[in-house]
Amino acid sequence: MKLHFSLLTEDAGKADRQNFSCGTPELDAYLHRQAGQDMARGFATVVLARAMDEPAGILGYYAFSAASIPIVSLPEKTSGKMPRYRNVPTILLGRLAVALTLQSQRLGSLLLFDALKRACASEIAWAIFMVDAKNERAAMFYEKFGFLRFRHAPDSLWITRKQTQSLIHA
Repeated sequence: MKLHFSLLTEDAGKADRQNFSCGTPELDAYLHRQAGQDMARGFATVVLARAMDEPAGILGYYAFSAASIPIVSLPEKTSGKMPRYRNVPTILLGRLAVALTLQSQRLGSLLLFDALKRACASEIAWAIFMVDAKNERAAMFYEKFGFLRFRHAPDSLWITRKQTQSLIHA
């Protein structure tokens, strides 16, 4: 199956969004009710995955935005290589969801890699790519790609921009 990743737009049918289900009520509700508003207000960029031969159906999505984290939340090994600013510019992947029928078929990995590629292609400066894992299974998924857990928030994980670039060019 060939996939197409595109930004959520006004013409992305409400019915398409309402039919999406990943099995996690909060992730489904976000796409159904909040994602369009977040895009319109500039609070998140929402990207949809669709099949090229059936563009009406949504197979998965992710939402990311600019953020910052206190430099003291990073290990000294990482923060010691950074300028001494109080906060570090960050890309936050707040949500990533795959349709129930396609889970465990690598679509989550493709969504993550699309987010990493878009972040690296952006002209916005950032040093850390951070994810909020919704559960332990999701956290373990991100760890497979080299993400590390924050000591103070084990459901939030991170990698550096350099690591991100290495991942997408591997």
